Amino acid sequence: MKYNVDLLKIIQLGMTLSDSQGKFHYFWQFNFRDFNIEHDPCIDLKKNREKGIDSSDFAWMVLTSGLVFNNCSITWITFHGAYDFGFLIKILTRRELPCDMASFLGMVSFFFGVRVYDTKFMMGSIGGLRGGLERVAKLLGVERTTGSRHQAGSDSLLTQQTFVRFKDSYANLDLENLNGCEGMLFGLCEGWLGFDRTPEVYNIETSTRLKPQFKEVFSV
Repeated sequence: MKYNVDLLKIIQLGMTLSDSQGKFHYFWQFNFRDFNIEHDPCIDLKKNREKGIDSSDFAWMVLTSGLVFNNCSITWITFHGAYDFGFLIKILTRRELPCDMASFLGMVSFFFGVRVYDTKFMMGSIGGLRGGLERVAKLLGVERTTGSRHQAGSDSLLTQQTFVRFKDSYANLDLENLNGCEGMLFGLCEGWLGFDRTPEVYNIETSTRLKPQFKEVFSV
């Protein structure tokens, strides 16, 4: 992940803001113009280059918006979000990512606080919930309400709606008691610092629910 983030330039980013009840308020899709078609590995993205925003301008707006450096007042939700936070940290710091896991996760906590939840990581304890965002949303009965697949703004909204359905309807999770999942990113934290994938607590096929259990593995 570090190698790819350091090598490549961000193309698109989606963000959704909602209240603590999960009600949809606003969502955005940011198209960046940082890449150079002649030098950077990419597909045909000429329109982004001509009309996209500069990531340095975006970084200044984020740093002054109140969205970062709020340790407990804002909850960040993602789905398989290592690259999302990797590119965000690269934009905000204008530097390559740190070389070790602890430093990277420390920077995630520094900028985005402790209330960071990766829905795909949390799905590890739910039997039957496997696959990408589109498949998981379908399994949970969540429909895409606007936009199309693989568009960052639409995917951001679908991620938020899928997390709310997952938390409230299936696992009945209380964010205040999920220290073991805070800051844990799918694809990076499994098997790290003693993480132990818990047994199935809800099986989609049999509709069998057990009490959710999450092992605390990392606290910042």
